[in-house]
Amino acid sequence: METLAERLKALSDPTRLRVLRLLDHGELCVCDLTEALALPQSKVSRHMSFLKKTGWVVSRRSGKWIYYSLAKPENPIQERVLNVLRDGLPQVLQAMKDYQCLCHYLETKSTEECD
Repeated sequence: METLAERLKALSDPTRLRVLRLLDHGELCVCDLTEALALPQSKVSRHMSFLKKTGWVVSRRSGKWIYYSLAKPENPIQERVLNVLRDGLPQVLQAMKDYQCLCHYLETKSTEECD
């Protein structure tokens, strides 16, 4: 029960919801998220750490960069919550703006790797 409570607590922050919605589009690094969310790198990294600790995201290292993606749901509750986010957040204005910013940034990004 504590694990479930901790996982749900991770969703109590609007920024973490925004991050999960962006990661639903695919793997991203902190610099991608920083640009899309218009937040400082330290703040995004802190949110990513909490989302990883609570089982919502997984990471992989490539050189000096860490890339994040959504974790495979470990149980039906987590899967349902992700589906609610997929269904509900695209209609939220901030989520749409985040995605537009991400797309623009990725189109203009000079390389696959972050600078």
